[in-house]
Order: sequence, then structure tokens, then C-alpha cells
Amino acid sequence: MTTSTPPPSARPTRRARTALRRTAVALGLALAGAPAVASAAQALPPAPPSVADSRTMLAGLHVGYEDNVGYDRTEFKHWITISGSCDTRETVLERDGSGVTTDSTCHATGGTWRSVYDDTTFTNSSDLDIDHVVPLAEAWGSGANLWTDAKREVFANDLSIPQLIAVSASSNRSKSDQDPAEWQPPASGWRCEYARSWIEVKDQYDLEVDSAEKTALTGMLDTDC
Repeated sequence: MTTSTPPPSARPTRRARTALRRTAVALGLALAGAPAVASAAQALPPAPPSVADSRTMLAGLHVGYEDNVGYDRTEFKHWITISGSCDTRETVLERDGSGVTTDSTCHATGGTWRSVYDDTTFTNSSDLDIDHVVPLAEAWGSGANLWTDAKREVFANDLSIPQLIAVSASSNRSKSDQDPAEWQPPASGWRCEYARSWIEVKDQYDLEVDSAEKTALTGMLDTDC
């Protein structure tokens, strides 16, 4: 069975897509107050745009010079309370895992997680980090230094776009604050998803890209997608 791509006029606008995602996240969080139930399969962050839409978004991003002067991680408040006693980290762990169980403080006490960056599996949540796909330092140097504290807080905890993902601590720390010109997931099967996610985050928040970053992202869309 094949499906056709709707004409641009029939596609939701970026604002509409974001509103739909935020509604879905809100509905999901409303259910988070219920006792934890083991999920049947691992979930993933919100899906990024298609390859074609990612190319369009990338072409529309302003190319500038990244400057991280003045960056301090504390400028981005995280993790914040999402629902009840669950903060952003615990919410992502429950979303991204399979069979996740939690205690009364929402701490993950069991489950299975697959780190898509390096295609490894874990059963202990302490082995995982919650990665900001577009790192906080990268965002700061790409325009977030001009934002309000409130907007930086939203960015650091945004569950409505593919910006947060549970991955192995080792892969997250290997990545650090590097952009796709400097670091890409070791698991090549996730690089297309990664590039499209990165592009959407930058598009949604009107962040700049530098020339090497744009070249790397273009190459990932050409080679990995």
C-alpha cells in the first residue's frame, strides 16, 4: 500500500503541528498520575518531520557564527515537575522504557531501556542520561542567550518535540555539547532520526546553525535517510 504526500497547502503549519503535539503531551501527562503500569513496548520521543520537510526546515535556518561566551548550564532550569512527583527526567524514563515501574516518588525502580545512540540495552535507570538532542550550550550559542529565563526553562524540558531522549550515560557524555559536524550517534541506524530531530528543534526555536553543522546535517539527510 502506498500513500501520497499531501500538498503543502494541506499540511498543518508549524504552529499547528506544535499545538497538536503539546495537546498530546498534555493528555499523556494527565494520565501520568495513575499508578505505573508496565508498558507493552518501548515508546519513543515525538516523531520528527519527514526527510522532505526536514530539508525545507534546514534550508530556512539562518547560518550564523556560534558563540558560547557566557554560557552556564544553570541558565536552563531543569528538571522541573511535570505531574505529581514526576519531574522531566522520570517522565522521559517512563516514556522511553518498556515495563517501567516506579515508586511513590516516581523514581524508576525497574524496566528495560534501549539506548538508540549506541544500540545497547539497560535494566538500571541509573545507567541512563536524558539527552538534550540540541545541547543546552549549543542552544545558548545559537540564540538562546537572548531568551528569557522562562523560555530557556521551556526549552530544557520540552516534551512536545524530539528534544529529550533517554540514552546511555556513556553515549551522552561522549556527545557532550557537540553538534552533528563533531558527533553523530555511533549506531548508524539512528542517524537519520537524529538529524531530523536536531533540525526540527532548531526550526521550532528559531536557532541558528553554523556552516559546518548545516553541511553535516545535509550529508546525514543524503546518506543516512
